[in-house]
Amino acid sequence: MEPSWIVVAGAALVPLGFVAAYLRARRRRGAQVAPRPAAPPVDRLREAILGVVEEPTPSARPWVVLVTGVNGVGKTTTIGKLAARHAAAGRSVLLVAGDTFRAAAIDQLAVWAARTGAELVRQAPGANPSAVVFDGMKAALARAIDVVLIDTAGRLHTRTNLMDELRKVQRVIAREVPGAPHETLLVLDATTGQNAIAQARTFSEALGVTGIILTKLDGTARGGVAIAIREQTGIPIRYLGVGEGTEDLRPFDAHQFVLALLEPDVPAAARAQFA
Repeated sequence: MEPSWIVVAGAALVPLGFVAAYLRARRRRGAQVAPRPAAPPVDRLREAILGVVEEPTPSARPWVVLVTGVNGVGKTTTIGKLAARHAAAGRSVLLVAGDTFRAAAIDQLAVWAARTGAELVRQAPGANPSAVVFDGMKAALARAIDVVLIDTAGRLHTRTNLMDELRKVQRVIAREVPGAPHETLLVLDATTGQNAIAQARTFSEALGVTGIILTKLDGTARGGVAIAIREQTGIPIRYLGVGEGTEDLRPFDAHQFVLALLEPDVPAAARAQFA
């Protein structure tokens, strides 16, 4: 079903739910909703709601990225796609199979390592995740790896023991590679709505999440969850997963996202990426 549209700033068409969510979030935070008159509608909404966040370029070696998220959001697949992006940029990549509670996750990561040419550190299912991560950090330093991507367990986010385990993993990383992890990314399923926002809050409070990857934005999910997450948590959206292919993990472009909502001449097929 096509969303209801209203006119904003005298010209721009915006989905009604987009504006309603924006106003509700602003009202909860006690912020003013009046726009700055000098700013164009696209730029104003982009900056006020979603911010302007460039895809980070690794500035340390190894550049360590801890990837978190509950089971079922596509976390391990997303790591594989991130590995492919870094490999395409000419960087050496090491994958660390820190989700030792699921044998399938370890096997899946091994497939992605072979597919992308990445190296892999793994242990047997049931091994101590912190021990696997320790081995991964040692291997990255010894092999002069550019980028390390660490998979983690994803049991229910309401369980304290999961957060304790993830904090322990963070401490191991920081001890072996000072300044790391350089990014802590949270993978969220865009189709889960308010539950995704709750997960963002929980993981961020426990781990200091620096960026979010929204998956399953393939036309079946509404991109409004990106707005709600940004407004309610302040965490930037880093990437969007818009399909199953390796190339379907794309850096989040706030300008294009807002443009797709505001510009009536954008083709429907293009708009579906962000709808």
